Amino acid sequence: MTERRFPSWLFPAIAGVAAVAFGLGVAELVAGLLAPRASPVLVVGSLLIDVAPSWAKDAAIALFGTADKVALLVGIGVVLVALAAAAGVLQSRRPLLARLLIAAGGIFGIVAAVTRAGASILDAVPATVATVAATLALTALLNRRPVEPPPVGDLSRRRFLSWAGGAGVIGALAAVSGFALQSGARVVTAVRETFTLPTPDVAAAPVPAGAELGVNGLTPVITPNADFYRIDTALQVPNLDPATWRLRIHGLVENEIELTWDELIALPLEESHTTLMCVSNPVGGELVGTALWLGYPIRELLARAKPTSDADMVLSRSSDGFSASSPLEALTDDRNAILAIGMNGEPLPLEHGFPVRMVVPGLYGYVSATKWVVELQITRFDKARGYWTDRGWSARGPVKISSRIDVPRGSASAGEVVVAGVAWHQHTGIAGVEVSIDDGPWRDAELASAISEDTWVQWRYRWDADPGSHVLKVRATSVDGEVQTAELAGVAPDGATGHHTVTIDVVE
Repeated sequence: MTERRFPSWLFPAIAGVAAVAFGLGVAELVAGLLAPRASPVLVVGSLLIDVAPSWAKDAAIALFGTADKVALLVGIGVVLVALAAAAGVLQSRRPLLARLLIAAGGIFGIVAAVTRAGASILDAVPATVATVAATLALTALLNRRPVEPPPVGDLSRRRFLSWAGGAGVIGALAAVSGFALQSGARVVTAVRETFTLPTPDVAAAPVPAGAELGVNGLTPVITPNADFYRIDTALQVPNLDPATWRLRIHGLVENEIELTWDELIALPLEESHTTLMCVSNPVGGELVGTALWLGYPIRELLARAKPTSDADMVLSRSSDGFSASSPLEALTDDRNAILAIGMNGEPLPLEHGFPVRMVVPGLYGYVSATKWVVELQITRFDKARGYWTDRGWSARGPVKISSRIDVPRGSASAGEVVVAGVAWHQHTGIAGVEVSIDDGPWRDAELASAISEDTWVQWRYRWDADPGSHVLKVRATSVDGEVQTAELAGVAPDGATGHHTVTIDVVE
């Protein structure tokens, strides 16, 4: 007699998944010991972010918003499980093809590791270890797979599952140990938590009493740090110890400058409120926020460096290799373009650029808001290109005038309904907001007091709503007289345009 037969591919597939889990776990441990920045999964994810076409990144942001990186990691995990299972099945039938599949994955991991900014040959070790360990584990597990169908009472299936489960558990424990050894994050977190922001030499003007309209559901004027949007290319948040941080200013300058953390925080720091916006923000989207920033004016550092007369661009770089192309005039005029160290009264959160990031009013973040900034290269637009410029986006990225309806959403009761939202045109300012109901005439909305021309402003409109379905639209006019266009355009290559439109069902 024999026990119930299972598909012939099942146990090899289980062996493949267990072997790859074992190999990746060991690789994470090796990364923790030797190369903390070379985690195989994270470097592969980072490479995928770099090589993905713009439409794929836009789709990811549209679908998942600020959870796009979590979605990417989940996707990588799903693909790894599928490939691992396939490798196990191939190993049981065509061993050479299985080894080639595992080797291809290892080579991809090695390339991803050694092509990251600041990588060394040591960064290739974790992916190499993952490849070797997974191959050896797969061979060992398949040598223990049960004969199908086994005789009644045979324990080979149980023994095999124990070996496979043990390999998976060892991989998981090794991965946890590797992450624990990557102590840079803990060290930097501790430094940040014990750091007290210096008192600003120039304090920001108080938020005007009339800046908040007090409408339920309306976006607050100041965005809490925990709610501030995060869009960047860093799958793993860089861990920069302020003690070793340096900012190098070089290129088309008369004087090269290198600035340390201690030198930066000893400078006369300034506070300012600024609204930042991601170029991937669709019409009516939420990839925008306002904070109180503390930092040092970039124009003062550039004045010390003395750019040459032919320079027109500053290429900023982060520690993870990201770069942004900012027009030189935007960093040298009177706007509050700063090297920020504080956000809403506390040190920058790690994910928002600690210890130092750039904040530049009037430009989309992809050409200005470099986090974990370590370099400013003074150059020319015809000589150098930023990260996103190489991927088809506009090189300069001035923010476009925008407005949004926050309330009501979905439905409302008949009678007086408060329609409210926010509008912005950083470094220009908003002069007025208008609302249209059912394609009727534009009606003036009430504006709250703006903090400054560099921040968004709340608005509201009191509407006597009749029962039925209604279409609401909003548009803004800037201080310089520009009226927000109705022409619909997507986010690429330089920001979305169009009137935010919502449909409301009004009930008795």
